[in-house]
Amino acid sequence: MIIYFLRHASAGERVSNPKKDEKRALDQVGIEQCGNVGRALNALDTQIEVIISSPLKRAAQTASLVGNEMGYEGKLQLEDALRPEASFSDFRKLLDKYSKHEAIMVVGHNPNLSEFVGRCISETGCEAGIALRKGAVAKVDMGRNSASLHWCLTPKLVRALYGVAAESSRPKTSRK
Repeated sequence: MIIYFLRHASAGERVSNPKKDEKRALDQVGIEQCGNVGRALNALDTQIEVIISSPLKRAAQTASLVGNEMGYEGKLQLEDALRPEASFSDFRKLLDKYSKHEAIMVVGHNPNLSEFVGRCISETGCEAGIALRKGAVAKVDMGRNSASLHWCLTPKLVRALYGVAAESSRPKTSRK
């Protein structure tokens, strides 16, 4: 199974009230991050069978915007196993639930999403040093007994790639 781990995009400052924080939406930077990440994944010909997200608004918005950019037409699955307080055990149960799929995307939060990536790719099951910034996506190939990290795209890298692409597509002007 291939798993794309996507951390939710930028959503401004945390709100002290936990119930209100769950409803915190993406900010303008986050919306732009989603467009860039979605276009990058589309350019990499990423094929996903199901997108699974934390039920928190910022994660679900990220999943929806990136999925739309990729042309994903399936229903977004919301799972508590991707909430900020979820454990690795919860995450393993989620993987079992979706094990019939060849490629999935999970959208969640730190610190646990980085922990999940690290524990999946570590031979000993302890956390490897993977830091997913807001809007970052990592591709992990999960085998029966091991997993490997194929790549990790940061928002800064994706923005740089799209900045270069946008710059090179502008018409050249000549100076006299």
